[in-house]
Amino acid sequence: MELEKIKEIVKTRLSEKRFHHSECVMNRCIELAKKFNVNVEIAAKVGIAHDIAKEITNEEKLKYVEENNIEIDEIERENPTLLHSKIGADIAIKEFGFTEEMGQAIRAHTTGITNMSLLDKILFIADRTSIERGFPDIEYLNSLLEESLDKAVLYIIDKKIMLQIEKKAAMHPDSIIARNYLLKNGKL
Repeated sequence: MELEKIKEIVKTRLSEKRFHHSECVMNRCIELAKKFNVNVEIAAKVGIAHDIAKEITNEEKLKYVEENNIEIDEIERENPTLLHSKIGADIAIKEFGFTEEMGQAIRAHTTGITNMSLLDKILFIADRTSIERGFPDIEYLNSLLEESLDKAVLYIIDKKIMLQIEKKAAMHPDSIIARNYLLKNGKL
Protein backbone atom coordinates (compact mmCIF):
# COMPACT_ATOMS: atom_id res chain seq x y z
CA MET A 1 0.00 0.00 0.00
CA GLU A 2 1.22 3.49 -0.81
CA LEU A 3 2.46 5.74 2.00
CA GLU A 4 -0.22 8.40 1.44
CA LYS A 5 -3.03 5.82 1.74
CA ILE A 6 -1.49 4.44 4.94
CA LYS A 7 -1.31 7.98 6.35
CA GLU A 8 -5.00 8.54 5.55
CA ILE A 9 -6.01 5.35 7.35
CA VAL A 10 -3.78 5.98 10.36
CA LYS A 11 -5.19 9.52 10.67
CA THR A 12 -8.74 8.13 10.98
CA ARG A 13 -7.72 5.86 13.87
CA LEU A 14 -5.72 8.24 16.03
CA SER A 15 -6.33 11.48 17.89
CA GLU A 16 -4.85 14.61 16.36
CA LYS A 17 -2.05 14.61 18.95
CA ARG A 18 -1.14 10.94 18.41
CA PHE A 19 -1.26 11.35 14.63
CA HIS A 20 1.07 14.36 14.91
CA HIS A 21 3.47 12.18 16.93
CA SER A 22 3.27 9.49 14.24
CA GLU A 23 4.07 12.02 11.53
CA CYS A 24 7.04 13.27 13.54
CA VAL A 25 8.27 9.70 14.05
CA MET A 26 7.84 9.09 10.31
CA ASN A 27 9.95 12.16 9.54
CA ARG A 28 12.62 11.09 12.02
CA CYS A 29 12.61 7.57 10.52
CA ILE A 30 13.23 9.13 7.11
CA GLU A 31 16.21 11.12 8.48
CA LEU A 32 17.70 8.06 10.16
CA ALA A 33 17.06 5.81 7.16
CA LYS A 34 19.02 8.22 4.95
CA LYS A 35 21.83 8.38 7.49
CA PHE A 36 22.09 4.59 7.88
CA ASN A 37 21.28 3.56 4.28
CA VAL A 38 17.93 1.92 4.94
CA ASN A 39 15.04 2.01 2.47
CA VAL A 40 13.44 5.42 3.11
CA GLU A 41 9.95 4.44 1.98
CA ILE A 42 9.89 1.39 4.25
CA ALA A 43 11.17 3.44 7.19
CA ALA A 44 8.50 6.10 6.54
CA LYS A 45 5.74 3.49 6.45
CA VAL A 46 6.73 1.88 9.77
CA GLY A 47 7.11 5.33 11.30
CA ILE A 48 3.61 6.50 10.38
CA ALA A 49 1.99 3.18 11.30
CA HIS A 50 3.87 2.34 14.52
CA ASP A 51 1.19 3.59 16.94
CA ILE A 52 -1.93 2.64 14.94
CA ALA A 53 -3.20 0.52 17.86
CA LYS A 54 -2.09 2.89 20.64
CA GLU A 55 -5.52 4.37 21.34
CA ILE A 56 -7.48 1.13 21.30
CA THR A 57 -8.91 0.55 24.80
CA ASN A 58 -7.22 -2.04 26.99
CA GLU A 59 -10.32 -4.24 26.82
CA GLU A 60 -10.28 -4.07 23.02
CA LYS A 61 -6.55 -4.87 22.99
CA LEU A 62 -7.07 -8.01 25.04
CA LYS A 63 -9.98 -9.03 22.83
CA TYR A 64 -7.94 -8.36 19.66
CA VAL A 65 -5.00 -10.54 20.73
CA GLU A 66 -7.36 -13.37 21.67
CA GLU A 67 -9.32 -13.19 18.41
CA ASN A 68 -6.14 -12.99 16.32
CA ASN A 69 -4.16 -15.65 18.20
CA ILE A 70 -1.41 -13.24 19.23
CA GLU A 71 0.69 -14.72 21.98
CA ILE A 72 1.10 -12.49 25.03
CA ASP A 73 2.83 -12.89 28.35
CA GLU A 74 1.74 -12.16 31.90
CA ILE A 75 3.29 -8.69 31.97
CA GLU A 76 1.40 -7.72 28.81
CA ARG A 77 -1.81 -9.17 30.24
CA GLU A 78 -1.35 -7.05 33.38
CA ASN A 79 -0.32 -3.97 31.37
CA PRO A 80 -2.28 -4.14 28.08
CA THR A 81 -0.92 -0.76 26.93
CA LEU A 82 2.20 -2.70 25.91
CA LEU A 83 0.09 -4.68 23.44
CA HIS A 84 -0.24 -1.77 21.02
CA SER A 85 3.05 -2.76 19.40
CA LYS A 86 2.04 -6.38 18.74
CA ILE A 87 -1.43 -5.37 17.60
CA GLY A 88 -0.03 -2.56 15.46
CA ALA A 89 2.31 -5.01 13.74
CA ASP A 90 -0.57 -7.39 13.09
CA ILE A 91 -2.74 -4.62 11.65
CA ALA A 92 0.08 -3.29 9.47
CA ILE A 93 0.83 -6.74 8.03
CA LYS A 94 -2.82 -7.66 7.43
CA GLU A 95 -4.23 -4.31 6.30
CA PHE A 96 -1.25 -2.50 4.75
CA GLY A 97 0.65 -5.47 3.36
CA PHE A 98 3.75 -4.85 5.47
CA THR A 99 6.46 -7.49 5.36
CA GLU A 100 7.36 -9.49 8.47
CA GLU A 101 10.49 -7.32 8.82
CA MET A 102 8.35 -4.17 8.87
CA GLY A 103 5.97 -5.77 11.35
CA GLN A 104 8.88 -6.75 13.57
CA ALA A 105 10.05 -3.12 13.72
CA ILE A 106 6.60 -2.11 14.98
CA ARG A 107 6.51 -5.04 17.45
CA ALA A 108 9.94 -4.04 18.80
CA HIS A 109 9.42 -0.28 19.10
CA THR A 110 8.20 -0.32 22.69
CA THR A 111 10.45 -2.80 24.52
CA GLY A 112 13.18 -3.66 22.07
CA ILE A 113 14.03 -7.27 21.20
CA THR A 114 17.12 -9.41 20.90
CA ASN A 115 19.20 -8.95 17.74
CA MET A 116 17.33 -5.88 16.47
CA SER A 117 17.58 -5.16 12.74
CA LEU A 118 18.61 -1.75 11.40
CA LEU A 119 14.94 -0.98 10.74
CA ASP A 120 14.01 -2.05 14.30
CA LYS A 121 16.66 0.28 15.73
CA ILE A 122 15.66 3.19 13.51
CA LEU A 123 12.02 3.05 14.59
CA PHE A 124 12.99 2.46 18.25
CA ILE A 125 15.21 5.56 18.22
CA ALA A 126 12.84 7.68 16.10
CA ASP A 127 9.99 7.07 18.56
CA ARG A 128 12.15 8.52 21.37
CA THR A 129 13.85 11.32 19.40
CA SER A 130 11.07 12.70 17.20
CA ILE A 131 10.96 16.49 17.22
CA GLU A 132 7.79 16.92 19.30
CA ARG A 133 9.11 14.82 22.21
CA GLY A 134 11.33 17.53 23.67
CA PHE A 135 13.21 15.32 26.14
CA PRO A 136 15.99 17.22 27.95
CA ASP A 137 18.62 14.62 27.02
CA ILE A 138 18.00 14.78 23.27
CA GLU A 139 21.36 16.41 22.47
CA TYR A 140 23.20 13.72 24.41
CA LEU A 141 21.17 11.01 22.72
CA ASN A 142 21.92 12.50 19.30
CA SER A 143 25.63 12.55 20.15
CA LEU A 144 25.42 8.84 20.99
CA LEU A 145 23.69 8.29 17.67
CA GLU A 146 26.69 9.86 15.93
CA GLU A 147 28.87 7.20 17.57
CA SER A 148 26.62 4.19 16.92
CA LEU A 149 23.02 3.09 16.66
CA ASP A 150 23.67 0.48 19.33
CA LYS A 151 24.85 3.07 21.87
CA ALA A 152 21.67 5.08 21.29
CA VAL A 153 19.42 2.01 21.59
CA LEU A 154 21.19 0.90 24.77
CA TYR A 155 20.80 4.37 26.28
CA ILE A 156 17.05 4.41 25.53
CA ILE A 157 16.58 0.92 26.99
CA ASP A 158 18.51 1.93 30.10
CA LYS A 159 16.29 5.01 30.50
CA LYS A 160 13.15 2.88 30.12
CA ILE A 161 14.42 0.40 32.71
CA MET A 162 15.30 3.17 35.18
CA LEU A 163 11.83 4.67 34.74
CA GLN A 164 10.24 1.31 35.55
CA ILE A 165 12.48 0.98 38.62
CA GLU A 166 11.51 4.47 39.80
CA LYS A 167 7.82 3.64 39.34
CA LYS A 168 8.33 0.27 41.06
CA ALA A 169 6.70 -1.25 38.00
CA ALA A 170 7.28 -4.56 36.26
CA MET A 171 9.76 -4.59 33.42
CA HIS A 172 9.12 -6.44 30.21
CA PRO A 173 11.72 -9.20 29.75
CA ASP A 174 12.24 -8.22 26.09
CA SER A 175 13.92 -5.01 27.28
CA ILE A 176 16.34 -6.93 29.48
CA ILE A 177 17.02 -9.46 26.72
CA ALA A 178 17.60 -6.67 24.17
CA ARG A 179 19.93 -4.88 26.59
CA ASN A 180 21.94 -8.00 27.32
CA TYR A 181 22.23 -8.79 23.61
CA LEU A 182 23.55 -5.27 22.88
CA LEU A 183 26.06 -5.47 25.72
CA LYS A 184 27.39 -8.76 24.41
CA ASN A 185 27.15 -8.19 20.64
CA GLY A 186 26.59 -4.49 20.00
CA LYS A 187 28.92 -1.91 18.54
CA LEU A 188 29.40 -0.02 21.76
